[in-house]
Formats: sequence, structure tokens, C-alpha cells
Amino acid sequence: MIKVSDLKKSYNSFQAVKGISFHVHEGEIFGLLGPNGAGKSTTLEIMETLREKTSGEITIGGFNLDKEPNEIKKIIGVQLQTSGFYPGLKLVELIELFNGLYNKKVDPLELLKKVNLEDKAKSLYKSLSGGQKQRFSIATTLINDPKIIFLDEPTTGLDPQARRNLWDLIKNIRSQGTTVIITTHYMDEAEYLCDRVAIMDEGRIIALDKPDKLIDELLATGFEKQKETKGANLEDVFINLTGHGLRGE
Repeated sequence: MIKVSDLKKSYNSFQAVKGISFHVHEGEIFGLLGPNGAGKSTTLEIMETLREKTSGEITIGGFNLDKEPNEIKKIIGVQLQTSGFYPGLKLVELIELFNGLYNKKVDPLELLKKVNLEDKAKSLYKSLSGGQKQRFSIATTLINDPKIIFLDEPTTGLDPQARRNLWDLIKNIRSQGTTVIITTHYMDEAEYLCDRVAIMDEGRIIALDKPDKLIDELLATGFEKQKETKGANLEDVFINLTGHGLRGE
């Protein structure tokens, strides 16, 4: 579905992306991981047609980024780290606005139902909680029925309940045949969601494989955690005590 070959991005003398190559299979959740400044968001924005590359070749859904960027825009959905929705509009009004931008006619209530927000249809965007805003943002990426969606740190700042509900939403979107590309700083999130991950550092890919395979390779080196690993963690305790259901997040 996506093929990236020898991608480079420079800003004057600074190389943000240093010749990376990878591919993404149709229908998988693929994670781009790395510390701040690793080049993952730059890579994402280039694939989203939002930033120009310096060199390299990218094909998305069979379309060449250099020759057919408008065709690529028709088959992708993009959720950015920060969204600029009009705060004083209702959710149904915002969806109607996006319908006009995409020249589509999507039923707002049906779309909101997909992200468990049908009861907020007539609520103002500014009245939503953080988790609800993120789910609505993802809903807008689905308006043009994309083959691929890009999610840039979608759960940053959310509480554990909201994060896990968003994970369920992302899994459900993939189950309907959509390919998902995600960046995140949460390794538990990447391990749970992603079929494969590429770990970037200083503009290069330093590892690429299934999360379980990467973990097994680390253990094979004799790596041991200093603290004994338990069968649950504090987040599991929190979820168990407070409940996993949607609660106005």
C-alpha cells in the first residue's frame, strides 16, 4: 500500500531524514516510533503531501507522490497532532463543512456513531472533553472513505480510559480494511496496536519488525529488566477500578 525508498529531507545543512526505506502492507497498522527530533513526524507529513521531500521516491496506493499528489489526497485521511476545528460549531455542522470540502455526502449521525459520539451530535466542539475531541478528529479522517489514515500521536494527553477506548476505535477502523499509519511515544500503545513498527533515531530507521520479534531479539541478547515484571501494571489497576466504558472522556 505504501512504499518509501531512500527518503531524505534536509533543511539547509541539517538532515532531518537520512535516506530511509520501508513499506506498509494493505490493512496493517504500522507504527513510526522514535524520540522527539527523530524525523518521524517529518516522514509522516511528507507522505501526507503536507511537506516537500528533498529526494527519494514514495508511492501510496499505487500513486507516485511526485506525479500524482492529488490522487493520493483522495485516498488518505489525516489526523494531525493539533486540530483547528471551529470551536463554536456543532459536530453535525463541522461534518457538513467537511462534506463540502470533500464534495461528499456523509450522514453526520452515522459517522458519529462509528466513533461513539452520536449523543454529542448537537454539542459544540469546544464543549467536548479531550478524548471526545480526538475521536471526532479521527471521524473527520473517515469522511472521504480513505484507504489509508495517518494518526500523529492521537492519544497524547488522554487519560487511561480514553486511550484504551481510542485503541479500540483504531482496531475497529483497521478491521474494516483501512491501513493505519501511527506515530506515538507510548510503547505499550505501539505494542498493542501495531502489526509492525519502525524505530527511528536521528533521521534513520534503526529497527523494523513486529513488536514481538523485536522483543524476542532483545531477550536473546541476555537482556533482563532490573525490576521483576508483574502480570499487570498500575494502568490495569486503574482501568479495573474505574471501568473501561466510555465516561465522557
